[in-house]
Amino acid sequence: MWDLQSLPQMKERRYRIIWLTYCTHLKFFEDARHATRCILDNGRVPIVVGGTGLYLRWFIYGKPDVPKASPEIISEVNQELAELQRRDDWDTAVQLVVKAGDPKAQFLAVNDWYRLRRSLEIIKSSGSPPSAFRVPYDSFREQSECSVAEVSESSDMSTGMEETSSSELDYEFMCFFLSSHRLDLYKSIDYRCEDMLLGRDGILSEAQWLLDTGLHPNSNSATKAIGYRQAMEYLQSCREHGGQSSVAEFYKFLFEFQKASRNFAKRQLTWFRNEGIYQWLDASKPLETILSFINGAYHDWNGSLLVPEHLRMSRDISNRREATQLKSYRTKNRHFVKGEDCSHILNWISKTQR
Repeated sequence: MWDLQSLPQMKERRYRIIWLTYCTHLKFFEDARHATRCILDNGRVPIVVGGTGLYLRWFIYGKPDVPKASPEIISEVNQELAELQRRDDWDTAVQLVVKAGDPKAQFLAVNDWYRLRRSLEIIKSSGSPPSAFRVPYDSFREQSECSVAEVSESSDMSTGMEETSSSELDYEFMCFFLSSHRLDLYKSIDYRCEDMLLGRDGILSEAQWLLDTGLHPNSNSATKAIGYRQAMEYLQSCREHGGQSSVAEFYKFLFEFQKASRNFAKRQLTWFRNEGIYQWLDASKPLETILSFINGAYHDWNGSLLVPEHLRMSRDISNRREATQLKSYRTKNRHFVKGEDCSHILNWISKTQR
């Protein structure tokens, strides 16, 4: 890592922020902005590392200007939708919200109960649907639509950084998205899922604790999380069968866990592919090389940026061969290959899940 103290003191009214983006979570908007202000006030350079696209978008462009619902309204909305959600009656719930005043609710992804509840909360709090409120990102995108259109997929070397120079933004951002080649990424994800099943404190132990507290799979944010939902569903099925699991059932669980994780990564790639503000860097390159480039880019910043060829990562699948390999991709595990490789987990299940 380079010495951050070597970066120049902040003397400009508008500050540059170096942004390294991995597929991880970012603290909520207000906390992140507060931390940023504190760092700038101390004459340092904030380096924001995160990956949840919507929160990152809020951090850069500002949070949507929608009202917060009172505890009373939140409780009222939960009561109205709880029974419909329990019965999986999505269509009726959507019509309820449409009639309340949000016709766009019918275009929500099926079973996106969080956004449906939030829509109803906003209507009850303000009398208006979510679409009536300003979304800073949308406003900025409309104003710079021509500039965004010029940042073509074939010109990764050109600068999406120019999009950040709008006087409407609170800071001047330098944004980077670090990504590996898709095949390498998928392999890494599959291995990571395996690693999460190893040891006494793996994800199955955490799923057991969630079930023991009375929670059910897919019932709240925590139990909807990738990995936890699949693990809870698997253990719940084991409990229903007297604490028993076959080898085939374990491998089915692992397959679904890995598949859901890869699909989530794919969705994140799609999200950031459409965010022109990010420069894509090849995360497979040596860390020191990447950091040296970013440090130099910060010192030499003049409103545009050229990423050298050896560090540039294409936003899209670069050739037909890679596309074919992705279509034929099959998981090759490291730890769980044969039936006996999961025997210790099946023994643990038989002892703890009766």
